[in-house]
Amino acid sequence: MKTTLIAIACVFLASSAFAQDRGAVTGTVADGSGALIPSVKITLTNSETGAKTETVTTGTGNYMAPALPSGVYTMSVEHPGFSSYQQTNIRVQVAVTSRVDVTLQVGQSTTSVQVTAESSMLKTESGEQSSTISGDTINSLPINFGIGAGAIRNPLSFVQLTPGATISGWNTIKVNGNPTGTFRILFEGQESSSGLDARVSDESQPSVEAIQEFTLQTSNFAAEFGLAAGGLFNFTSRGGTNQFHGSAYDYIVNEAFAAGVPFTTNGAGQHQRAQSRLHDMGFSFGGPVWIPKVYNGKNKTFFMYGFEGIRESRPRNNGVFQIPTNKMRTGDFSELLAIGPQFQLYNPFTRRADTGGRFRQDPFVGNIIPTSMINPVAKKFIDT
Repeated sequence: MKTTLIAIACVFLASSAFAQDRGAVTGTVADGSGALIPSVKITLTNSETGAKTETVTTGTGNYMAPALPSGVYTMSVEHPGFSSYQQTNIRVQVAVTSRVDVTLQVGQSTTSVQVTAESSMLKTESGEQSSTISGDTINSLPINFGIGAGAIRNPLSFVQLTPGATISGWNTIKVNGNPTGTFRILFEGQESSSGLDARVSDESQPSVEAIQEFTLQTSNFAAEFGLAAGGLFNFTSRGGTNQFHGSAYDYIVNEAFAAGVPFTTNGAGQHQRAQSRLHDMGFSFGGPVWIPKVYNGKNKTFFMYGFEGIRESRPRNNGVFQIPTNKMRTGDFSELLAIGPQFQLYNPFTRRADTGGRFRQDPFVGNIIPTSMINPVAKKFIDT
């Protein structure tokens, strides 16, 4: 039994190692006079998972912490002869390099300088233009059915929050005026676009609940993100944290909640409502891998699971059709005249020019087509 539990834990450990989409933090460390300080130890701690990333400044006082999972971080900076430095609320976004410059004050290492300001939103590391939309934003804003993937809630719908980008119909996305279908989608660093048509990526899109955030890069992105003219979508999935968390939902479409069709009646003094019933339901659950008395994955190993299902019922096509009566089969349509003059039949062989550039045809007397004018092949079909 213990071996089985350890094997399960190993599966979780292996799966946690394959995440790929990342951001980065860079900057300089200087003293009060502005002189850059080399060999300074820098630690970045993920506020949700406790995962730590360590680096040191170069000989020129610069540092780079690449390949960081998206999230909120706390930076700790320590160096002999200087007070320790700590800055919270550093936001790391997908495919974005954030700059955080640090100034150390001369003093004892036991003295700490606390900074709570968020990292600057001004991009100074590259000319790349992008917009990042978090999973919390996706879940807090209304998202319509039918945009992109038919009935499924489509995270690509929020491309409209990016200047110069629009979406309509079946993932018809235009970025900066480029042709539709020229965008590219990466999910966890892996290609998600279809080689046949980029728009059909919505057929295998992740559940909205499973998305941590995505970045839409519209221009000037790095050479590693090539093969895209109409924008690059870079998705990263939601992961587990030190706290167990989850959600459950059911988005319902039902004619009982819809307005009736104007100028119709159901016979009871109400408008008719076309049957439309759909459930987009699912749940998500994540947290640390915890096996009592065997393994505690807090600050080390996490899991996240999401499920989404679509259930749709459509009305049966009970159409109403008319078939010819026995009299009509012989060419006698006189009974139609009792309904209205719009059913009067005319003899096409009497067509002739009339005044004013118009044409005239004579009506069949009594709305009866002579038997001699009925095509024999058509009569065979009628009689069968």
